[in-house]
Amino acid sequence: MTYRVAMLNLLCLIASPSNINSFTSISHSNFLSQWTVSSSLKMASIDDDLARWAKDAGHGDIVSSKSCGSSGWASFRRVTCSQGPCDEFFVKSSNRSAKEMFEGEALGLEAMYECSNNDDGLCIPKVFHYSDIADGHGSFLVMEYLTLSGRGDGHALGRAMARMHLAEPTAKTGNPHSKFGFALDNTIGGTAQPNGWTNDGNTQDWIEFYRDKRIGHQLHLAGDSYCSKLWDKDIAPRLDALFQGMEIRPSLLHGDLWSGNIASVQGKPSIYDPATYWGHHEAEWGMDWCASFGKSFWDGYRSLIPKDDGFDDRKPLYDAYHQLNHYNLFGGSYLGSARGCLESVKRSLDSM
Repeated sequence: MTYRVAMLNLLCLIASPSNINSFTSISHSNFLSQWTVSSSLKMASIDDDLARWAKDAGHGDIVSSKSCGSSGWASFRRVTCSQGPCDEFFVKSSNRSAKEMFEGEALGLEAMYECSNNDDGLCIPKVFHYSDIADGHGSFLVMEYLTLSGRGDGHALGRAMARMHLAEPTAKTGNPHSKFGFALDNTIGGTAQPNGWTNDGNTQDWIEFYRDKRIGHQLHLAGDSYCSKLWDKDIAPRLDALFQGMEIRPSLLHGDLWSGNIASVQGKPSIYDPATYWGHHEAEWGMDWCASFGKSFWDGYRSLIPKDDGFDDRKPLYDAYHQLNHYNLFGGSYLGSARGCLESVKRSLDSM
């Protein structure tokens, strides 16, 4: 196990609402920034582009621009402008193109914003702009700057998450035909996440989507013969059995929900830095091994979305996606954890 992976494991164990107290925690990988900062990202290269955007959008001149840290694939800054109803912004920049890095995040935040636009919904940062940098060296995303506090009321967070999962797919929320997937591929951390729409929005469509575009995709990247053989021979052909009698509908998912992406804004629960797509609501909890959800949270969530039969059998299936992704990002012991998840799924199928 590398030092970096060991530290992430430790941070996942100790992560709690009280540890989340600033918007510099916006990135899932920001806890790793001291080990993975990319020196190739030069914030000064976007100054002209930001100034031009601010002026054209009616926000006046940029009067302050302060670094808020960085991760292995993005850098962050807080920008203050001279005028406008909103004069403070959170800016993420990357050496990748906007299409590759930020368009998916922007559309995901916009969908989450629409699905949470109710009195007891989530506070989602508003997206203002994203584009490539004019000189061709990267891209940036401009969002509303939120002053974050600790996670706050767990019951309220649970209910707000359920409200988002129950939101109807519509043209306004980016899913006019009520299917699984998303309008474009995006990223989960630094890993590409394929999201091509399914043919329909029924249970079989979900099973095929998750089989091919989630576990199958990560296994291809991992290149581990043990996991691939276990999946191809013992799990994938029998996957339908885990969903017998279920009527799954598309729910909007954050997609990468862990403690570093959860906080509150003036007492209202807030989530950010998503890997958004439309999927089975249970898939949202594949990162809860690093999210510290307590009884109050689950009481709030289950007050609107009760626990379905077979949830415990499907849980390691959804965990496996994130364990595999962490292995593909960081290596180390995550491969053993992913193997354990898939072995657990096989045992459940064997017992049916």
